[in-house]
Amino acid sequence: LVGADFARLARYEPADALTFVAAWSRTGEQFPVGSRWALTGEDNIGVLVLRAGRPARIDEFAGISGPLAADARERGVRSAAGAPIIVEGRIWGVIFAGSNLKQPLPRDTEARLVSVTELVATAIADAESRAGITRLGEEQAALRRVATLVARGAPAEELFGAVTGEAGRLLGAHLAGMGSYQSDDTVTVLATWAAEGEQHPLDPGPWPLEGGDLASMIRKTGRPVRIEDYQNVPGRIAAFVRDQLGICSSVASPIVVEGRLWGTLFLHSKHTHQPLPLDTESRLAAFTELVATAVANTDSRAGLTRLANEQAALRRIATLVARGAPADELFSAVPEETGQLLRVGQATMIRYGSDGTSTIVTNWRRTGEAVPPIGARERLGGNNLTTIISQTRRPARMDSYADASGAPGVAARGAGFRSAAGAPVIVQGHLWGALIVSSVDEHRLPLDTEARLASFTELVATAIANAESFAELTASRARVVAAADETRRRIERDLHDGAQQRLVSLGLAVQAAKAEVPPGLGDLEGELAHVGEGLANVLGDLQEMARGIHPAILAKGGLGSALRTLARRSSVPVELDLRTAARLPEPVEVAAYYVVSEALTNAAKHAHASVVHVDIEAAGQALRLRVRDDGAGGADPVRGTGLIGLKDRVEALGGTITVHSPPGAGTSLDVELPVVG
Repeated sequence: LVGADFARLARYEPADALTFVAAWSRTGEQFPVGSRWALTGEDNIGVLVLRAGRPARIDEFAGISGPLAADARERGVRSAAGAPIIVEGRIWGVIFAGSNLKQPLPRDTEARLVSVTELVATAIADAESRAGITRLGEEQAALRRVATLVARGAPAEELFGAVTGEAGRLLGAHLAGMGSYQSDDTVTVLATWAAEGEQHPLDPGPWPLEGGDLASMIRKTGRPVRIEDYQNVPGRIAAFVRDQLGICSSVASPIVVEGRLWGTLFLHSKHTHQPLPLDTESRLAAFTELVATAVANTDSRAGLTRLANEQAALRRIATLVARGAPADELFSAVPEETGQLLRVGQATMIRYGSDGTSTIVTNWRRTGEAVPPIGARERLGGNNLTTIISQTRRPARMDSYADASGAPGVAARGAGFRSAAGAPVIVQGHLWGALIVSSVDEHRLPLDTEARLASFTELVATAIANAESFAELTASRARVVAAADETRRRIERDLHDGAQQRLVSLGLAVQAAKAEVPPGLGDLEGELAHVGEGLANVLGDLQEMARGIHPAILAKGGLGSALRTLARRSSVPVELDLRTAARLPEPVEVAAYYVVSEALTNAAKHAHASVVHVDIEAAGQALRLRVRDDGAGGADPVRGTGLIGLKDRVEALGGTITVHSPPGAGTSLDVELPVVG
């Protein structure tokens, strides 16, 4: 249009920079579109247009400083002219043209460029308006959903999860999360979100603020931050984000509630060469401002912080309950989490006995040793919290120990406690124990302490109920197996003492009758011989059946003799290695016998093995048994083959059984049984 050798379209960026959006050259020369240039130097078209806000020209580049001027000289540019692109009253960018001829561009070049920039500005305004409206609509919809939760008083955990998810989806992140700062220079993760196909495990922490991670930098600066490369970022948070989550870049914005740094909302991206957009901080900051307003309007900042901490503590306890943690681990964690959360001097878990006493199960004290110690028993009675809860089965409190009496009350007053609160642990309708917190502070405990304790006691009750149900199930299975074994033994005895003995007697009677047959009655003698042979066969079948029902040799000679007998009768060669001499408890010997018997049957019937190795060792408090064959493999306990019954028998005794049977590679059966009398 203006007879130039080249033309460029560029956009002004924050911090005095220019990004080239498009380029044209008469000769087809390539120009790095997307490159970013700093607007430094005395004069160049970009600087002149930006400073003046109107068209500008340079008729000679010789002697002009700055990177853009230097680049123009290297390309042989002699003169250039440019015009601003003004979108809705602001300078959006610049379009300029240049010439390599000695003669400068015509004097009307700037005016002709202006006619182009007006069209460009209109197009940009339309595009930005459409994009802005769409983005604003999405943001307003997201914030409206959050505001609805606040208006109906949704639980904090639900609110935090919704905010995190809305921000993550809105701003195009792979992962997102929200954290709350604690007074001990840590941050607790309250909620996480992951885009479809991603995973963001929730590890509440608390996480120490010890490195250059997002949370640490926001705590120091109070401003939005970004990390575009985690390679050398120190600290445990950064290591988790880098190594466990696979994050490449992140952006976070502070959540400031009533002028105080409350927490942070953060976004993560897994793109290696594409960090989150440059406007992510501003968009996230605008979002967190509204989130902070919602937080501030929900009762109070202190209430939400406390609730967030409580949810994190309860989540940690719930995790222990869900994975079936041992009782001692759970019981140790509950008083500590409770004591730390409620900022009390001591937290104690007790169990009530049927003899009118209470026993200290576990306790935690902020400083010094807890009183009374773990395992101490106290007689109930008097005016004290332990006795009150046992009598009422309801939460209770004592705002003063001045008038306390009874063993628990005297012990509490001697430990310097001023007030206490407790809640009962009710397991399936029965009073199991109580969780009690005590304070040495002269100010009484908050009025909602009992209610907050109830959340912890409910989790404890669930864990105890689960453990007792499992123990009852295990005991029930053991009783069923024991009853079945006793029935087998009785049937075997009845067969031996009854039917077998009668068959033996009948056989002898037939032989005696045969001996008395007069000469000449050969047919009768043959019939008696046939009857005697039939009785012998029936007796053999009955003896074999009796051995299958319950091997008498196991009771007489022990496991070693019984297994050697099994090996001799097996249709598959057996290599037996027994490293146990003493007799074992009968249930253990019976279980081991049937494991080997079933394995040998499967090896012959299903695996078509050529050899079976049986190794047994009694070491310490366990019997270890392994049966290996070289057969076809592919054994599946779900499809039967007697392995399900073996599993029930072994687990009823508190043992474990493992089957490894890859197709074509044989089968290995490993069993460990506790040796208890």
